[in-house]
Amino acid sequence: MIVVTRLNGPAFALNPDLIERAESTPDTVITLVDGSKFIIVEPLSELVELVRRYRASVIARAQSMATHPSFGAERPDSPAADASGANVVPLRRKDP
Repeated sequence: MIVVTRLNGPAFALNPDLIERAESTPDTVITLVDGSKFIIVEPLSELVELVRRYRASVIARAQSMATHPSFGAERPDSPAADASGANVVPLRRKDP
């Protein structure tokens, strides 16, 4: 999420994946994929930088998780993996 400020005051968090377009008219107008529009205080260049930093942080976090030794390790409560690495979930319990 990125935090931006409405033209009339309060700040709010916005999911940048929902932004369809942003315009500078001269106020910055954000149009979401559902057609909602927000007029914000931040200039267009700052909005673009906020989105870039957000996406870079998502990629950096994913990379650090992928290189962490416990990432993908089997946990006692997780289903077993077959030879292809896919999780195998039994449909029926095995009776003792």
